[in-house]
Amino acid sequence: MFAIVKTGGKQYRVEPGLRLKVEKLQAEPGSQVELRVLLLGGEKVAVGAPYVEGAKVVAEVLAHGRGKKITVSKFKAKVQYRRKRGHRQPYTEILIKEIQG
Repeated sequence: MFAIVKTGGKQYRVEPGLRLKVEKLQAEPGSQVELRVLLLGGEKVAVGAPYVEGAKVVAEVLAHGRGKKITVSKFKAKVQYRRKRGHRQPYTEILIKEIQG
């Protein structure tokens, strides 16, 4: 059984036992979060409008972290304009415990 969930403006295909890095969630490590289901798949497919009624995914928050550093550069020709900045996107690592529905 699998499910499509939406969190942080992105959609993920999840299965029980999957470790996943998602956009940062406001939850403590060790706590459980519930994600709403857009599509439930397996032997029988259920499509939500926009969410599947009575279905949810239970996940455990493992850790919070920050991704790899990326460099953002701006440049304009002939005017001596140069800017260089770095960015590290925060994330939350979760473990999918079960899919209910």
